[in-house]
Amino acid sequence: MSGAFAFIAALGFAILFNVPKDKLLWSGFIGGCGGLCYQLLQDNGSSSLFALFIASIIIALESELLARFLKCPTTLFLISALTPLVPGGTMYYTMLAFVQGDLQLALDYGISALVQACAIVIAVTLVASIFQTYHTFHTRH
Repeated sequence: MSGAFAFIAALGFAILFNVPKDKLLWSGFIGGCGGLCYQLLQDNGSSSLFALFIASIIIALESELLARFLKCPTTLFLISALTPLVPGGTMYYTMLAFVQGDLQLALDYGISALVQACAIVIAVTLVASIFQTYHTFHTRH
């Protein structure tokens, strides 16, 4: 997925999720950066899972920083920017293999989708934890 397609997809999801008009382009920009990072890492030989993890970290980091700069919730940018990276195709192939009766293939795809989803969750949680820890430490001292 190129950065331009990720930008368009994230912008579309931002519109769908009713992100305020003055923040729509920011949502698209963050999604585009994540998609571009994902594509560049894959093009340079990184595994799909590693590329997904790093792209998710980039998206979460940009969302946290921009939310603080614009004084709005992080999820405003995070949800629409991450949605294009969600392993929807893998989940589709899991269900297709299951419906066709190929349980081994369904299990393979299902585990792959679960691992990819976990990579996204771990990346977002890691960034959010770092920001929360910094904020807690900074306000106490």
